[in-house]
Amino acid sequence: MTDRARTDRARIDRARIDEVFGETLPETTSDEARDRDVRLGDDWWMEQRPPHHG
Repeated sequence: MTDRARTDRARIDRARIDEVFGETLPETTSDEARDRDVRLGDDWWMEQRPPHHG
């Protein structure tokens, strides 16, 4: 499969997802995009994890 065919296929797949869900889904979620310099770092999130998720 050529690069162009892959690109076209990805565009078609994305259009199908948009059609089903009614809006474009974000490429990056808000937790992935959050600034690493924010007050709540990964350590804080790990400390807040419930015991059954250990």
